[in-house]
Amino acid sequence: MLSEYPSFPILLSKDLDAARAFYHDTLGLEIQREDPGDRIIFRSGSGTQIAVTLSTTGTSDIQTQMAWRVPDIHAAVADLRARGVRIEEYTAPDPVTVDGIADMGHSWAAWFIDPSKNCLAVVQPKG
Repeated sequence: MLSEYPSFPILLSKDLDAARAFYHDTLGLEIQREDPGDRIIFRSGSGTQIAVTLSTTGTSDIQTQMAWRVPDIHAAVADLRARGVRIEEYTAPDPVTVDGIADMGHSWAAWFIDPSKNCLAVVQPKG
């Protein structure tokens, strides 16, 4: 049954003003709806939504919470950097990045962190 319906990530934020500035002003995502003091729903891509909800604890997980599939990882990283987004650099034993991009075998990936410490990624599948 669930395979018939779209899904969307819900990210945690301790500061919705900072989340709004990052996702809307920096990344350029459209705000679809805002419930003041509770959550902001952003539009991303064709029919995709990202919900950012107010949390007293935020996220404590350093793993990737969400990723965008992109056709050109180098162009996506260049665009993010032009918007002032810091692309993470990793060395062994984590995935090793070269100029912010890691070869994951099946895809290339680059990571960045939002103001609430959510780890986000852009990913270009190979082939």
